[in-house]
Amino acid sequence: MIDAARTQTDACLAQIEALNDDLTTFITVTSVAAKGQAYAADKAASEGRWLGLLHGMPIALKDNIDTAGVRTTSGARFWVDRTPNADAPVVSRLKAAGAVIVGKATLGELVFDVRSHNPIVGHAKNPWNQTRSPGGSSGGSAAALAADMCVGALGSDTGGSVRIPAAFCGVSGLRPTHGAVPSSGATPVSVGNDTIGPMARRAADVARMFAVMAGYDASDPYSIKHDFGNFLPRLHDGVAGMRIGIPRNFFFDSIDSDIEAAVRKAAFEFEALGAELVEVDLPGAEETYLHASVLIYCDAALFHRQRLTDERHAFSPPIYKRMSRGLDLTGVDYAAAMRFKETWMRTVANVFDDVDMILSPTTPVPALPLEDAPNLHELTRRAASLTYAGSIASIPGLSIPCGFTGCGLPVGMMLQAAWWNDPLLLQAGCAYQMVTDWHERRVR
Repeated sequence: MIDAARTQTDACLAQIEALNDDLTTFITVTSVAAKGQAYAADKAASEGRWLGLLHGMPIALKDNIDTAGVRTTSGARFWVDRTPNADAPVVSRLKAAGAVIVGKATLGELVFDVRSHNPIVGHAKNPWNQTRSPGGSSGGSAAALAADMCVGALGSDTGGSVRIPAAFCGVSGLRPTHGAVPSSGATPVSVGNDTIGPMARRAADVARMFAVMAGYDASDPYSIKHDFGNFLPRLHDGVAGMRIGIPRNFFFDSIDSDIEAAVRKAAFEFEALGAELVEVDLPGAEETYLHASVLIYCDAALFHRQRLTDERHAFSPPIYKRMSRGLDLTGVDYAAAMRFKETWMRTVANVFDDVDMILSPTTPVPALPLEDAPNLHELTRRAASLTYAGSIASIPGLSIPCGFTGCGLPVGMMLQAAWWNDPLLLQAGCAYQMVTDWHERRVR
């Protein structure tokens, strides 16, 4: 198609222009650069050249991921004018594959707010209901996708920051196996748990982005050498014969009834596609949030220790209160959390000896109200209670939309698999989206 990249990019930029003031989705819009990249993609196409898997795809980047010459704030007051000199490795890989970068999406302050609020632009809003949050901390990325301001987006996920916004906004988002995608060049929260993840409406687009992003990078000490091979041709091989575990404990406890109904219906869709549903037990799942929180608080407090100690007013009060918890935890607390992590990973491995993946709700509640909560820690615990289990196990997790609540808010289903089985999750996501259209629903 002639001028396909420019047509698609112009449409996304028009959506940003029309909606960003209301939704507060972007901190920085790079319209001039995006138009230049789209022109280059179309020129290449006219000459018979293909730039790569992401040729002409408009992509938004979470604003904790470095971009050369474009400010990267991480939603922090003290970094409002910070402009990196180099792209993060994932950004370099996206550009090399032909992506068009439309801007830097808003996020929770210092990647630490489940509602995607920061002192630079305020609250991001959920396109499905602007009195609700898009989730966090990658809420701007998810909201931009739901509002058709981009086709792909990058988020980062420590305890659920890709998967929760994907669920709240009705899009697809992958938390990769820890170490599969380099996190260097991104403001960290907890380096032993952080990972950058691709987001899009369609699982197939998430897969293309992941294929480009994944790979070893020596600048990231947590990066792991692993060859996924060319998994894209297998994306549409279906789920016939797969064994999908449905947890008996924890994951369906105390959740919104509309969410439970939608997710269980989605499980039966997989069964109709030829998968076998198997009940599984995950002993210890109820403890994962507590121990993962210790690791996250300690690591975040370490990274921001000087400012937490000497410049507490550099943080908004809720973020300071939550992050400074890490200053009061002990080495014994951290050691206990690490010993739990090791045991939990063995528990999870044993489950994956019997099933190919685990299916559950992504969140126990729909999109959170925007108004200030008296306790950000408790708000986070509620929203992220189901996603921390996969984070502390370092396994991949894919959230895909599977319905709506009675009040019209999206519902997300989470698929999790053993380490390095990210392509299997994407294959399952594509199979589900071939027979459903939840991911294509638009705000009216």
